[in-house]
Amino acid sequence: MWTSNGQWWVAHTKSRAEKAFAWDLSRRNIGYFLPLIKRISIHGGKRRQVLHPVFPSYVFFCGSNEDRYQSLLTGHLFQVLVVRDRQELIDQLQAIQRVLSFPGIQSYPILSPGRWCRVCAGALAGLEGKVVGEANGNSRIVIEVSMLGQGVAVEVDSCLLEPILSSDSH
Repeated sequence: MWTSNGQWWVAHTKSRAEKAFAWDLSRRNIGYFLPLIKRISIHGGKRRQVLHPVFPSYVFFCGSNEDRYQSLLTGHLFQVLVVRDRQELIDQLQAIQRVLSFPGIQSYPILSPGRWCRVCAGALAGLEGKVVGEANGNSRIVIEVSMLGQGVAVEVDSCLLEPILSSDSH
Protein backbone atom coordinates (compact mmCIF):
# COMPACT_ATOMS: atom_id res chain seq x y z
CA MET A 1 0.00 0.00 0.00
CA TRP A 2 1.66 3.23 -1.14
CA THR A 3 0.61 6.74 -0.24
CA SER A 4 2.47 10.00 0.20
CA ASN A 5 -0.19 11.97 2.09
CA GLY A 6 0.36 12.84 5.74
CA GLN A 7 3.35 12.65 8.07
CA TRP A 8 5.97 9.99 7.32
CA TRP A 9 7.66 7.83 9.94
CA VAL A 10 10.20 5.03 9.85
CA ALA A 11 9.28 2.06 12.01
CA HIS A 12 12.19 0.16 13.53
CA THR A 13 10.66 -3.28 13.95
CA LYS A 14 11.67 -6.22 16.02
CA SER A 15 13.78 -8.73 14.14
CA ARG A 16 11.89 -10.41 11.28
CA ALA A 17 8.65 -8.58 12.14
CA GLU A 18 8.49 -6.34 9.06
CA LYS A 19 5.79 -8.29 7.20
CA ALA A 20 3.65 -8.82 10.30
CA PHE A 21 3.87 -5.11 11.06
CA ALA A 22 2.93 -4.26 7.46
CA TRP A 23 -0.11 -6.57 7.70
CA ASP A 24 -1.15 -4.83 10.92
CA LEU A 25 -0.84 -1.44 9.20
CA SER A 26 -2.89 -2.71 6.26
CA ARG A 27 -5.66 -3.95 8.58
CA ARG A 28 -5.72 -0.49 10.17
CA ASN A 29 -5.82 1.23 6.73
CA ILE A 30 -2.49 2.97 7.39
CA GLY A 31 -0.37 3.62 4.30
CA TYR A 32 3.05 1.98 4.29
CA PHE A 33 5.97 1.05 2.04
CA LEU A 34 7.83 -2.21 2.60
CA PRO A 35 10.20 -2.86 -0.31
CA LEU A 36 10.78 -6.60 -0.79
CA ILE A 37 13.20 -8.56 -2.97
CA LYS A 38 13.13 -12.22 -4.00
CA ARG A 39 15.85 -14.49 -2.67
CA ILE A 40 16.40 -18.20 -3.05
CA SER A 41 16.14 -20.01 0.25
CA ILE A 42 17.02 -23.65 0.91
CA HIS A 43 15.13 -25.18 3.81
CA GLY A 44 14.91 -28.91 4.42
CA GLY A 45 16.75 -29.52 1.14
CA LYS A 46 14.11 -27.69 -0.90
CA ARG A 47 14.78 -24.54 -2.89
CA ARG A 48 12.14 -21.85 -2.81
CA GLN A 49 11.81 -18.16 -3.54
CA VAL A 50 11.20 -16.01 -0.49
CA LEU A 51 10.46 -12.30 -0.28
CA HIS A 52 12.88 -10.50 2.05
CA PRO A 53 12.78 -6.85 3.13
CA VAL A 54 15.28 -4.64 1.32
CA PHE A 55 15.85 -2.83 4.63
CA PRO A 56 15.73 -5.45 7.40
CA SER A 57 13.86 -4.23 10.50
CA TYR A 58 12.47 -1.09 8.82
CA VAL A 59 9.06 -0.20 7.40
CA PHE A 60 8.07 3.25 6.16
CA PHE A 61 4.57 4.44 6.96
CA CYS A 62 2.46 7.52 6.55
CA GLY A 63 -0.60 8.99 8.23
CA SER A 64 -1.83 10.98 11.20
CA ASN A 65 -0.60 11.09 14.80
CA GLU A 66 -3.41 8.65 15.60
CA ASP A 67 -2.00 6.27 12.95
CA ARG A 68 1.42 6.55 14.60
CA TYR A 69 -0.17 5.72 17.96
CA GLN A 70 -1.98 2.73 16.43
CA SER A 71 1.32 1.48 14.98
CA LEU A 72 2.84 1.42 18.45
CA LEU A 73 0.02 -0.82 19.66
CA THR A 74 0.98 -3.62 17.25
CA GLY A 75 3.72 -4.94 19.52
CA HIS A 76 6.13 -5.27 16.58
CA LEU A 77 8.19 -2.10 17.12
CA PHE A 78 11.26 -0.97 18.99
CA GLN A 79 10.69 2.66 18.05
CA VAL A 80 9.26 5.06 15.51
CA LEU A 81 11.64 7.56 13.91
CA VAL A 82 10.39 10.96 12.77
CA VAL A 83 11.16 11.90 9.16
CA ARG A 84 12.67 15.38 9.11
CA ASP A 85 12.68 15.92 5.33
CA ARG A 86 9.45 14.44 4.00
CA GLN A 87 10.08 15.21 0.33
CA GLU A 88 13.60 13.77 0.40
CA LEU A 89 12.27 10.50 1.84
CA ILE A 90 9.45 10.32 -0.71
CA ASP A 91 11.92 10.91 -3.57
CA GLN A 92 14.25 8.20 -2.24
CA LEU A 93 11.43 5.70 -1.73
CA GLN A 94 10.09 6.34 -5.23
CA ALA A 95 13.59 5.67 -6.62
CA ILE A 96 13.76 2.40 -4.64
CA GLN A 97 10.30 1.43 -5.92
CA ARG A 98 11.41 2.02 -9.53
CA VAL A 99 14.38 -0.35 -9.30
CA LEU A 100 12.57 -3.15 -7.45
CA SER A 101 11.35 -4.67 -10.73
CA PHE A 102 14.87 -5.01 -12.13
CA PRO A 103 16.56 -8.42 -11.87
CA GLY A 104 19.61 -8.77 -9.68
CA ILE A 105 18.70 -6.11 -7.15
CA GLN A 106 20.06 -6.75 -3.68
CA SER A 107 20.07 -4.77 -0.49
CA TYR A 108 23.31 -3.05 0.31
CA PRO A 109 23.73 -1.96 3.90
CA ILE A 110 25.95 1.05 4.27
CA LEU A 111 28.01 -0.11 7.19
CA SER A 112 31.06 2.09 7.10
CA PRO A 113 34.02 1.43 9.39
CA GLY A 114 33.31 2.65 12.90
CA ARG A 115 29.55 1.98 12.63
CA TRP A 116 27.94 -0.20 15.29
CA CYS A 117 25.87 -3.10 14.00
CA ARG A 118 23.89 -6.12 15.16
CA VAL A 119 23.91 -9.58 13.59
CA CYS A 120 20.22 -10.18 12.81
CA ALA A 121 20.32 -13.83 11.67
CA GLY A 122 22.49 -16.92 11.64
CA ALA A 123 24.67 -18.52 14.28
CA LEU A 124 25.82 -15.14 15.62
CA ALA A 125 22.34 -13.54 15.76
CA GLY A 126 22.05 -10.88 18.44
CA LEU A 127 25.75 -10.09 18.72
CA GLU A 128 26.74 -6.45 18.44
CA GLY A 129 30.03 -5.09 17.25
CA LYS A 130 31.82 -2.34 15.41
CA VAL A 131 32.49 -2.58 11.68
CA VAL A 132 36.20 -2.32 10.94
CA GLY A 133 36.25 -3.31 7.27
CA GLU A 134 34.38 -4.82 4.34
CA ALA A 135 35.40 -7.05 1.44
CA ASN A 136 33.68 -9.44 -0.95
CA GLY A 137 30.24 -8.99 0.64
CA ASN A 138 31.52 -9.70 4.14
CA SER A 139 31.96 -7.20 6.93
CA ARG A 140 34.63 -7.60 9.57
CA ILE A 141 33.19 -6.68 12.94
CA VAL A 142 34.91 -6.43 16.28
CA ILE A 143 33.26 -7.77 19.41
CA GLU A 144 35.01 -6.00 22.24
CA VAL A 145 35.53 -6.16 25.96
CA SER A 146 35.76 -2.43 26.56
CA MET A 147 37.12 -2.81 30.09
CA LEU A 148 40.18 -4.54 28.63
CA GLY A 149 40.43 -2.40 25.52
CA GLN A 150 40.54 -5.60 23.47
CA GLY A 151 38.24 -7.75 21.42
CA VAL A 152 37.95 -10.29 18.65
CA ALA A 153 37.25 -9.75 14.97
CA VAL A 154 34.95 -11.96 12.91
CA GLU A 155 33.78 -11.83 9.31
CA VAL A 156 30.02 -11.90 8.79
CA ASP A 157 27.99 -11.76 5.58
CA SER A 158 27.03 -8.08 5.26
CA CYS A 159 23.40 -8.94 4.51
CA LEU A 160 23.11 -10.44 8.03
CA LEU A 161 23.96 -7.12 9.68
CA GLU A 162 21.74 -4.22 10.62
CA PRO A 163 23.04 -0.84 11.72
CA ILE A 164 22.41 0.10 15.34
CA LEU A 165 21.02 3.55 15.85
CA SER A 166 22.91 5.63 18.38
CA SER A 167 19.92 5.54 20.76
CA ASP A 168 19.84 1.70 20.66
CA SER A 169 23.27 1.09 22.08
CA HIS A 170 26.73 2.47 22.69
